[in-house]
Amino acid sequence: MEFETKYITPDIKLALFEGKLFKTEVMFEHHMLVWFISGETKIIQADATHIFGAGDIFLIPRNQLATIINYPRDGKPHKTVAMHLTKERLKEFYTRHTAVGKLQPLQKVYRFSKHPLLESCLASLIPYFDLGDDLPPDLAAIKIEEAISILRSIDKAMDGLLADFEEPGKIDLTDFMERHYMFNMTLDRFGYLTGRSLATFRRDFKKTFNTTPQKWLTEKRLELAHYQIAEKKRKPTDVYFEVGFENLSHFSYAFKSHFGYPPNALFKDRD
Repeated sequence: MEFETKYITPDIKLALFEGKLFKTEVMFEHHMLVWFISGETKIIQADATHIFGAGDIFLIPRNQLATIINYPRDGKPHKTVAMHLTKERLKEFYTRHTAVGKLQPLQKVYRFSKHPLLESCLASLIPYFDLGDDLPPDLAAIKIEEAISILRSIDKAMDGLLADFEEPGKIDLTDFMERHYMFNMTLDRFGYLTGRSLATFRRDFKKTFNTTPQKWLTEKRLELAHYQIAEKKRKPTDVYFEVGFENLSHFSYAFKSHFGYPPNALFKDRD
């Protein structure tokens, strides 16, 4: 079995992956706090790429588009503990604690490399994954509140993220799409993140780009792939999933249809 997932509650899980590579496009509904036990993950966002390995701890804010690629490393599987910081739990927390500073969503992945307090908090969960029905009923709430308190003590600006409960408002479509076109998300998701219904998103997109979202997204992804292969000397097998295609055969077919030659043709002039 390549995948195994154990839960304390739906908000706290232990995930194990033993395959060669697993890639997914995500937009988390809730903030996600992750502790790496083994393996490696690459997180690709519009403005940055992050690589995390054993011992690393990081927080991915909600409503952020990202491509996530998981690998085993050093003969060990990809193994993580993940905790969802839901809006419901955070709202309850902030009824008892005053948020400090300006409430402003911060658009980045937070890295807490082997922070002893966070590592202790998350490592203490390991014995509970095998308890099943014997789990103390209030444990999840206690451990999540502990994690929130530690995050706030580490970063004084953390309230700006955790205490912000607003949904995405209507934003500039051109800027957002130019920064996020490589993420293989549904049009519903693109609409949500730009503060639009699907129908409004389609209408505004046509007015802004004078074409359909599907055609524009495909062409932009192919142009990015061409640049990565031709200029950055990367292999098509390393590029297609990072630019928004689900499989290599579809990517190769679309590439040849658009440019008139397959992606491997760009290797002919290389030493």
